[in-house]
Amino acid sequence: MSNTALITGASSGIGREFARYHAEKGGDLIITARRAEELDALKAEIEGDHGVTVTTIALDLAGAEGAQKLYDAIKGQRVDILINNAGFGGHGLFIERDLATDLAMIDLNIKSLVTLTHLVARDMAQKGGGKILNVSSTASYMPGPLQATYFATKAYVSSFSQALAEELKDKGITVTALEPGYVETEFAARADLDGTDLTKSGATPRSVAKFGYDAMRRGELRAINDGRLRFMLNWVFPMLPRWTQLKMIRRMQEKKS
Repeated sequence: MSNTALITGASSGIGREFARYHAEKGGDLIITARRAEELDALKAEIEGDHGVTVTTIALDLAGAEGAQKLYDAIKGQRVDILINNAGFGGHGLFIERDLATDLAMIDLNIKSLVTLTHLVARDMAQKGGGKILNVSSTASYMPGPLQATYFATKAYVSSFSQALAEELKDKGITVTALEPGYVETEFAARADLDGTDLTKSGATPRSVAKFGYDAMRRGELRAINDGRLRFMLNWVFPMLPRWTQLKMIRRMQEKKS
């Protein structure tokens, strides 16, 4: 029985742990990221440890037609699980940030995810089912002063995922949005978040990947790995005035001198 997972952003962090966890369950993999050396190292590790087949595709998913190029490279292969993990953030006042960087963030976090999901989900529907896991964030629950574009992209991902879950359920496809809090990966350094309250403590990539993967297998709609955050975001935070929310989020993301 086919059990192949396509995972984007698989060279490090949560994506790498998704790949390892899926392989532990005996599944084959198609993994993609920009860094070929890291993908090749992961392929050698996983194939050696678990005896599954790993296909690597090194490309820039945010580049021109990146998602279409990835799909073209795997066309004809059955994909049972799609894990859209690739993405990045960025800290700072929006008007002081490089606009091209924020537009590239939108391209990767939204445009590429939407394109790849459309292409792969269409194949899943024709073949009778599948599972999709979109890596969102607790950022999806609120606007994010000092990470305005990133928070907005994750709000899109979570909204998009829930709508698709309803549209595709009759076709045997489940769609899950994984919405973790801070995770100890390369993300913080790339997003220039070091020195903020957001990075004081976080979950391990392994624990988040396992939590999200298991939630996807169960067909859950949204999955927050931290129980305390889950309670706060669903029951406490929505009761606060919006200006209070905005001030709280900004303070969490301000650099401490």
